[in-house]
Amino acid sequence: MLFVDFSSAFNTIIPHKLVHKLKNLELSTSLCSWILDFLSNRPQNVRIGNLTSTTTILNTGAPQGCVLSPALFTLFTQDCSPTYSSNTKVKFADDTTVVGLISNNHETHYRQEVQHLAEWCSDNNLVLNTTKTKEVIVDFRRSRKTTPSPLYICRVEVERVVSMGRVGLHITEDLTWSLNTSHLVKKAQQRLFFLKKPVP
Repeated sequence: MLFVDFSSAFNTIIPHKLVHKLKNLELSTSLCSWILDFLSNRPQNVRIGNLTSTTTILNTGAPQGCVLSPALFTLFTQDCSPTYSSNTKVKFADDTTVVGLISNNHETHYRQEVQHLAEWCSDNNLVLNTTKTKEVIVDFRRSRKTTPSPLYICRVEVERVVSMGRVGLHITEDLTWSLNTSHLVKKAQQRLFFLKKPVP
């Protein structure tokens, strides 16, 4: 499993590319025009105390904190689909996980899927954060005689970890619930601590 991390995902959406994809999904022309207008020529400045910066016009990305941004990013990446039937891409907003089923040590389709993802990102103005992208290997073999060779993205080796947290769920290489349960118990204890505090 490859847990992909994008650098500033929402900020990289190109409006005209998004609208082109929305038209391919047969969304109405008026809605596409509204989204294009919403994302284009957005004025932005920074204010600290009484000081205000000069205004900059933005023509890429979706506004941070906007309820539409995750939905627009999901639509923008909807065409990033698996190339091979043995692979699956699980997406939730800007969280993407590539799951590859490897049989008889044949890793070609999985590795090509990762390469295809990197190429798709390059074509769509998305930057893969290779330092935060992690790989977890779930091995069901009784005897693990060989260790899979390292995975590289853009000539950078992807770190292999034994567990990874994603959308509140901790997935481990042995697919047990122990780590996830421990995190949930710890979080519950922290919440209960505040409930136990006496009210003045």
